Amino acid sequence: MHDDIVCVEMFPEERWVAPSSLVLHDEGVAGDVAEENEEDVLKAESGKMRRPTGKVLGIIKRNSRPLCGMLMSSPIKEVTRHLFTPADRHMPRVRVETRQAASLQAHRIVVAIDGWLRDSRYPNGHFVRSLGECGDKETDTEVLLLEHDVPHQPFSQAVLACLPPPTFSITTEDQAGREDLRALSICSVDPPGCTDIDDALHCKPLDNGNTEVGVHIADVSYFIRPGNALDEEASLRGTTVYLCEKRIDMVPELLSSSLCSLRSNVDRLAFSCIWEMTPKAEIVSTRFTKSIINSKASLTYAEAQLMIDDAGRKDPVTSSLRGLNSLAKILKQRRIQNGALTLASPEVRFHMDSETHDPIDLQTKELKETNSMVEEFMLLANISVAERIVGEFPECALLRRHPAPPPSNYAILVKAAKSKNIEIQVDSAKALAESLDRAAVPGAPPYLNTLLRILATRCMMQAIYFCSGMEPDTHHYGLATAIYTHFTSPIRRYSDVIVQRLLAVCVGADPTYPALTDKQKQLQLCNNLNYRHKMAQYAQRSSVAFHTQLFFKSKGVVSEEGFVLFVRKNAVVVLIPKYGLEGTVFFDSKDLKLNVTFDEEVGHVFT
Repeated sequence: MHDDIVCVEMFPEERWVAPSSLVLHDEGVAGDVAEENEEDVLKAESGKMRRPTGKVLGIIKRNSRPLCGMLMSSPIKEVTRHLFTPADRHMPRVRVETRQAASLQAHRIVVAIDGWLRDSRYPNGHFVRSLGECGDKETDTEVLLLEHDVPHQPFSQAVLACLPPPTFSITTEDQAGREDLRALSICSVDPPGCTDIDDALHCKPLDNGNTEVGVHIADVSYFIRPGNALDEEASLRGTTVYLCEKRIDMVPELLSSSLCSLRSNVDRLAFSCIWEMTPKAEIVSTRFTKSIINSKASLTYAEAQLMIDDAGRKDPVTSSLRGLNSLAKILKQRRIQNGALTLASPEVRFHMDSETHDPIDLQTKELKETNSMVEEFMLLANISVAERIVGEFPECALLRRHPAPPPSNYAILVKAAKSKNIEIQVDSAKALAESLDRAAVPGAPPYLNTLLRILATRCMMQAIYFCSGMEPDTHHYGLATAIYTHFTSPIRRYSDVIVQRLLAVCVGADPTYPALTDKQKQLQLCNNLNYRHKMAQYAQRSSVAFHTQLFFKSKGVVSEEGFVLFVRKNAVVVLIPKYGLEGTVFFDSKDLKLNVTFDEEVGHVFT
């Protein structure tokens, strides 16, 4: 089954086959392939497309977990054996023995797999519990969270007991050893409705003609002490999960939305990274300090952009934003020159009804200069912190790397571009970035370049956390930087809490503790964080897909512009940018009787 660890025997090369040009109507549901023509499924096409092929000899480790889904009641009365269809299309249907089929038919249920006989098409399982009625939004959200293994139970009393009182205020003892930066024109810039504000920035001119720039990060490590119940829970959850209508917090709301959040006009404990920069954004010096700040404004990207663009505004916060924006443009240009990639994804954002939390409108994500401004300084802070912690802890620093994709990953991108007579170079990140910048066809829609960047994104490997002493290659391919970590979002990522602790030891603000410098424990932590981040990403995508269905259920049939991404023998794969939707449109059987030829190399249908 999907995610089992198996032992495989590879066939000799003459038995290798290529992916079919046919798309199965029920593709992805294990066990149903047998109903299709296997000659079509495993047809060896062009030699270039052939892949190593083999067979499973044995299962080393089962991905044994309960499955969520629906029971398909047998049409034969008095029968107690029924088929269960999992919500996860990677998983097989399951035979379930139950006398409750009639009452469970309209419910989402949980089923556990008991075993799978060698000569049976489906595994056997048993009913565990009902989650609620089909079509109920709370039930479907519960299914989504369970299917992606997102810890979402209420925080335990042991965890809540670790929290400070809601009336917490900064004491004289807390101020000791911290730099008082409350006089600076610090502000935060975030998406609309953001309450877990991790980061804030400031910029001020210096007498020598240079500029002081600061990134100030919520000092979450002050509130989460190593080894207590709150720390264990945050470590397990790994990350905050953002669904369309709600978020599943990594830490209790008292911290995420109140005491740690860098809201405006309140004193907050922070960890600051401060640079002195020349007018050309060259770093003269870098220092790190625990601090106390008082943000002067909590802005959205749009509000910050309006302030920068309003020539009549001369207040300190606006001046700070203009200085940051000016330096950020130089930093971004330098990154791109070094080979950093600018990719794309068909993201959409829902406008939710404040009472029902149903989607009432949606739009594609709109990026402004201020998005890029914040991103540049967060990237710079993460790089600066990575250099510092790996210098002090070369064997146990928690870093983040992005492996370079193997050349074969780019085949789909190169082939798509070639169909439009565009050449994509993939020898290096810089060559790829420059190819994408040049990729244009006279008379083609402007969205063509975005489509190519979306395809390029799908060629990438997953970025991962790792322990510096366990992996010699620290390079981040997408950002084109030699070293990188995550420091700037400790409210929503546990990795950043650990990095804060490492940095605190570096600057003498906190003592170390055994687990922090234990390579094996860091490795286990990284494995869990990588898993949690991957599952959170999948859960977020599923939430968008679910709310897109709700949106169209209320909206009805609409007509929108779409682009054909891929052509297959019996279908086309279409992307609708406005809604971020990608789907397969199958040809009618009568269409296939037309005079149609399919070019395997180019992926085109000709009539």
